[in-house]
This record gives sequence, structure tokens and C-alpha cells, in this order.
Amino acid sequence: MGRWERALDAAGVRETGLRADYGRQREQVTRYRREVAVAAGLLLPERTVPHVMAAAAFMHRTDTLLDSGPFDRRRAAADRWRQEVTTSLAEGRTDDPELRPLLHSVAARPVLRDRVLDYLAAADADLDFTGFATEEDYQRYVDGYSLPGFMVVAALLGPDGDQSAYRAACRTFIDASQRLDFVNDLAEDLAEGRLTVPEDRLARHGVTRADLEQARDLPAVRALLGGLLDEADRTLAEAGAVVDLVPAAHRPMVRCIVGVEALTSAAARADLGGLLHRSASPAKPAALRLLAREYLRARKHRR
Repeated sequence: MGRWERALDAAGVRETGLRADYGRQREQVTRYRREVAVAAGLLLPERTVPHVMAAAAFMHRTDTLLDSGPFDRRRAAADRWRQEVTTSLAEGRTDDPELRPLLHSVAARPVLRDRVLDYLAAADADLDFTGFATEEDYQRYVDGYSLPGFMVVAALLGPDGDQSAYRAACRTFIDASQRLDFVNDLAEDLAEGRLTVPEDRLARHGVTRADLEQARDLPAVRALLGGLLDEADRTLAEAGAVVDLVPAAHRPMVRCIVGVEALTSAAARADLGGLLHRSASPAKPAALRLLAREYLRARKHRR
């Protein structure tokens, strides 16, 4: 029996059709975030892995609805999806194979229910996004959208019972991670008509939107991007405290999540001009070393 089949057994997924539903969601997560699927399978306790796959697949489907097609179609699709999920959670049943794993995981890990509802309620913050005038606008976006989204999966890794201190630490982490994502995905976002750098930050550095859209590799542009990465790194260093707030069995995965962000930031910093054209990725040798180190820690914990 393979590790995935053992994980399904450990998570109480017995029915053949439901196991197939979970399997399809694992394949979905592997296609769009292979590194997450691999790390979860290697680093997390088997009983946790299927629930993380279900939560990640739900997030991906929701994100896709929010990002695909004309605005009116996206809003209508988001409203239908919100109603379908909310009704399914209230009734405890669904005919949608994409939702059956989520409902099973909510029953097994009740903390997930409110986090799913929080994220659905936050969807309008992304649909209504038009950019940030100030840093305060960015911070409201983190509170209103980024954190609820992150907590869908993060809640499954946190402590049992009261998660208030853990949520606060997750907020620090997602502040760093979202800022890093906005810098790293700058070229892609601009190509889609989204400027994710606050306007007051542009003005402070004497940089215009046109400078970024036309990929002008100017000293001021490099100073802007480097300064944003500095802020992300400082916040990420503070976010390392989140590791001590999760159960010991989940610490290798959480250390890996934080570590990958640090490696991504280093890769972005190494080619600031390149960010005007493409996203940076962590160096593969460093990422593999991080994964191997945390895998050895995870194995020691299981003994």
C-alpha cells in the first residue's frame, strides 16, 4: 500500500468514490502547486495530508473563479460558488465531487468550516481590487483577503483549540508572503492590468507606472523593488515565530513554507531587473536541501 492510500486510511476516507474524489484533488494540487503537494506528502503526518489537499484544491478552484474571464462573469460565478459551498456546508451533503472531500474534511477537522466561510466572504476584496493608494490600503487587503485565504490551509496545521496567537503569527507571515508575491509577480500582474505596488511608494521613489509597464531598468526602479523586498524579509524574520506555535508533527512543513519564501526572496533580490520581465524561483539545489533537511526531521518525529 502506498503512502497516499495509507494517508486516506489514516484520515478516515474509506468509501471508494470519496477516495477517488480526494485523489483527483491531489492531482489538481500537484498540477498547479507541485511543490506544495510534494512537501505535504513528505513532511506532514499521513492523517493530515488528504485534508490539506482538499483545502488547497478548494482555494485553487475559488481563485480560478475570481481570476477567470470578464468582471461580470467572475462576480456571478463567485456568487454562485459561494452559495453552493455555503448551502453544502449547512446541509452537510453535496452532489459535487469537487466539494465532497471538503465536506468530509470539515467533518473531520471542524476548524476548517469557519475558515472556508471567512475566505468566501473575503472574495469581494479581490474582485474589487483596483490597486493601492497607500500602504494602509495594502494592509487592509492583507487583512481582508490574503489572511482569510491563507488560513484555509494554515488552520489545519495550527494548534487544537484557541488559535488566536497562531492566527496573529500567520498574519505576520502572510504580510511578508503577500508583499513578496506582489514584487515577484510584478510583470505578470502588470500584463493583466493590475498594479500591486502602492502609489505612495512609487511617488516616494520617483517611479511611474509606465516605468514598470515598460520594464525600464532604472536605479529608482531597483531601489523601489529592493526596498519592498527588504520589508518582506524583515517581516518574514518575525514570522519565523509561527513554527513554535504549531504541533511538533507539523513543524517541518511550516519551517519549509517559511524557508521557501526566504529562498524566493533571495532569488528575486539576485535579479531585480529581471523581475520587470518574469518571476524569480528559488534555486533548486537550495530548495532540495531545505526539503531534505525537513524530511529528516519529520522522520525522526514519526519514530
